[in-house]
Amino acid sequence: MATKKSSAKKKVATKVVKKAPAKKTTKKVVKKLAPKKVVAKKVAVKKSAAKKPIKKVAAKKPAIKKVPLKKVAKKPVKKVATKSPKVDQYGLESDDEFYGLYFAKSTEEGLVEVKPCTFSLMYWWKGLLGYPDMIEISRDSNTAMLQFESTFAGGDSGETELTEQDTLEIDHIIEVDEEEKLVSLYSYIPIPVPDKLISALGLAILNINPETRYGSLEICPTTNEEGEDEHFLRYRAATYLRGIKSGKVEAIESMITNGSEFFGIALDAMCVDKSIKKWLLG
Repeated sequence: MATKKSSAKKKVATKVVKKAPAKKTTKKVVKKLAPKKVVAKKVAVKKSAAKKPIKKVAAKKPAIKKVPLKKVAKKPVKKVATKSPKVDQYGLESDDEFYGLYFAKSTEEGLVEVKPCTFSLMYWWKGLLGYPDMIEISRDSNTAMLQFESTFAGGDSGETELTEQDTLEIDHIIEVDEEEKLVSLYSYIPIPVPDKLISALGLAILNINPETRYGSLEICPTTNEEGEDEHFLRYRAATYLRGIKSGKVEAIESMITNGSEFFGIALDAMCVDKSIKKWLLG
């Protein structure tokens, strides 16, 4: 009897297994709900895609045009930042040695204004050297000129072409340009260069000028009172006083001292050519 009951239970179990795979009810529910949800999603996507680009792009365009602020670039360029130091009637700044000073000298035509560069030359000539005033000043005081003579003698070392007994007379002209703040030195050999010697002198200048550390030599053409062409040998140097706040007189003195020295060295080097030496000492 016990065996019969266990067999009956097994049959019931097989029937339950057959009914379990019946999942048709769940599939039907999915089929009905699916079409409604899909339609709703498609409509929402189309509307949002159409609205977003139109509204956002139109709103941002004017904002981009206002971004480059030109006022910010102008702010650094303020008048306060470009304040320049005080200057006087000659354009000298407040820390210049001659700032605010006025100089004049008495002439036959009355008082003549002496501007800073001319005054610096005058101070060197009169104040330091003690020579009488020979500076010629133009009516507008923008140019001035000083002429004087000096004697050059050779060296005593035995290594130079010109010895102490060999002396040369040299004419000097110093010109002042107040507008350019330029002082120029011209030192001349007051003897015209013979025509037959011009080519040899020109060749000597080409060889010597590169070795001259300050100033330069040149052949200066001119016309004499009789209308004839003449050529003179001269040395030229210049110095700018623009921007020199202190030491203008010293700058002029240095130019003349160094110029005289280098001109003498160049003359001695030229005398290697005996024809030039003979002309210089003639």
